[in-house]
Amino acid sequence: MPRQALVDIDSIRTRKYSDWAIIKRLLAYLKPYLINFLPVTLFLVILVSLSLVGPLLIARVLDLLGQDPIDIAGILWISLGYFGIMIVNAFLSYAQTMILQGMGQKVIHNIRKDIFDHIEGLSISQYNKVPVGKLVTRVTSDTSTLNTLYTDVLVNLFRNSLTIVGAFIVMFLMNATLALWISAVVPAVVVASIIFRKFTRRAYRNVRTQVSIINGFLSEHLSGMKLIQIFNREPKKLGEFKERSNRLWKFNIQQMTTFAVYRPFMYFLYVVALLLALWFGGRMAISGIITFGTLYAFTDYIHKFFDPIQELAEQFDTMQAAFTSGERIFEILDTKPEVVDRQGAQPIALKGGIEFKNVWFAYIGDDWILKDVSFSVASGETVAFVGATGSGKTTILSLIVRNYDIQKGQILIDGVDIRSIEIGSLRRQVGQMLQDVFLFSGTVVSNIRLGDESITDAEIVEATRYVNADRFIDRLPDKYDEPVRERGNNFSSGQRQLLSFARTIVHKPSVMILDEATANIDTETEELIQESLTRMMNIGTMIIVAHRLSTIQHVDKIIVMQKGRIIEMGNHQELLRNKGHYHMLYQLQYDQKLENI
Repeated sequence: MPRQALVDIDSIRTRKYSDWAIIKRLLAYLKPYLINFLPVTLFLVILVSLSLVGPLLIARVLDLLGQDPIDIAGILWISLGYFGIMIVNAFLSYAQTMILQGMGQKVIHNIRKDIFDHIEGLSISQYNKVPVGKLVTRVTSDTSTLNTLYTDVLVNLFRNSLTIVGAFIVMFLMNATLALWISAVVPAVVVASIIFRKFTRRAYRNVRTQVSIINGFLSEHLSGMKLIQIFNREPKKLGEFKERSNRLWKFNIQQMTTFAVYRPFMYFLYVVALLLALWFGGRMAISGIITFGTLYAFTDYIHKFFDPIQELAEQFDTMQAAFTSGERIFEILDTKPEVVDRQGAQPIALKGGIEFKNVWFAYIGDDWILKDVSFSVASGETVAFVGATGSGKTTILSLIVRNYDIQKGQILIDGVDIRSIEIGSLRRQVGQMLQDVFLFSGTVVSNIRLGDESITDAEIVEATRYVNADRFIDRLPDKYDEPVRERGNNFSSGQRQLLSFARTIVHKPSVMILDEATANIDTETEELIQESLTRMMNIGTMIIVAHRLSTIQHVDKIIVMQKGRIIEMGNHQELLRNKGHYHMLYQLQYDQKLENI
């Protein structure tokens, strides 16, 4: 079996993306929907303009109230104008939200699809390096974080920036001297925001990393809960979970502390600016330089200046989460598959002739799993590999379908180097039946068809009869529409194996691979499977890995492996007559059977 060291992509961060690099890539997903931003941008400009007009109207009302006599008609018209502004504001806000949410969902749909599509194209060796829970986090949690960025943060960032600039401009137009006094707090705002950005980015990266680690832990241990309970390891696993959960708690506290310091400091600066306005503006109002209505407008504009800054802090908080999620998503998207089509690779129709020429292969470094392996399998021939665990049998099967690429030698199918054959074409014509059969949630028929709607119900029934799977399917309450629970845990090992046979046959492969297909199967089911195997040998080339030598006595050729090398080759009778390693393995199994009788 593959001996791969698990590598945590979150603990080894070989790449760092700048904010600008992440923004450019995230904005690229918006290109098909840029037309939607034209009305949104127009709505934002109108909304900001209306919000800046409001304080001026109230200031004018206050000034009118200070006149003698009071201009009631003027106050009424201003009030009606203010009410109209509120109506327009509500309508434009609704329209903007609907447009943004629709666009945001489309963008996230595209990102999620791209991630899943890319993950599907990664090599098997890369799945061995990354816990499944972390890949799930990329597709679900990280993309959900980006949704807020597209539907809320980017637009509000523009709106708040426009409001801050607009409020400052209006204050300068109303009274430049008072505006300059208030602007004394701006350098402190800029410095505080830069410091906050530095610490909050680091905190968010740590939080997302720990969330991913916990997801990976949960995915693995929930799948293995039966084993945990069998060995009574619940307290131990609870302790491990608490340790990881505590780390997440610690980083969440760090993140919240950063924000908890920044926001009160911004509020303090707001109070300082307000006091400056009241002190200097009040003296100017008493002196008659400005009206009291203007002083009120200044205090309102100070609020409009600092309130967006407070919102920007929250949006920046969300942006850091989005940038961190974006960074992690782009790490996945930028991970190139280790096994890819060679330039010029072509699809071919396989006949099934297989040849290994002086093949050397290692999963890691020079720890060779296969050492100068050479053999040939004629089209339509059935060949079995036997040997001790770790001798390289399963590795040979993985190399035939290019789950991995060899380091030395050559693998040919029908005389063509497999690296010159399109991977998709190769794998479509090779049917694999593994010891650990995986069934998807759905129905019996959906697990046989696997989404290929060109396969008819009649072909499925014929395939199940061919491999004897119909015998138990016909006894099911819903027969072919019987629900299949997660991983097929409502079926026995033998039933799952027969379904995998039917699934393989119905896709009409030219080469069939069986890896320990009869392991851990009861005697009655083994007889059904053995009968199915005998029939399947007539379909095309068949490669078998088996520990039960009784299941391979009638194959055309048996290849005996030991420590990555071929030590014997021949049919069952020839190898027994040679009295070599195969004879010893057979004698051990035969003697064991005698002891059990």
